[in-house]
Amino acid sequence: MMKLRYLGAWFVLLALAMVNGALRELTYGKHVSELLAHQLSCVSGILLFAVVIRLFVRRWPPASAREAIYIGLFWMALTVAFEFLFFHYVTGHPWEVLLANYDMASGRMWPLVLLWVAVAPWLFFAVRRPHQAAQR
Repeated sequence: MMKLRYLGAWFVLLALAMVNGALRELTYGKHVSELLAHQLSCVSGILLFAVVIRLFVRRWPPASAREAIYIGLFWMALTVAFEFLFFHYVTGHPWEVLLANYDMASGRMWPLVLLWVAVAPWLFFAVRRPHQAAQR
């Protein structure tokens, strides 16, 4: 049951990412460079994900730090798989374009979003309030 909850949570994160991207394209993305729009979108995505991931971890706390790590890695793997499979096979983006989002040397910040998705469940599990830890 818990695995289904965290799979459902990932779909919420996916929807949030799509809303974040749509806001970028419909608003500030029209007024700044593509790179700056990408960077701002990554920062806003990390912040939005922080709020939602914290809520999920509070609502359905992992049983252990190890489980929290697995949840984050699961979400990251789903995100990478979705990104490459959907954007290549459904929308037709070439592999080179998709891989370019991982080039931090050129200012791309997407790897930081993936890193955040991977570590956030563990981080929010680890910093939960002491009385919550005592109840476990």
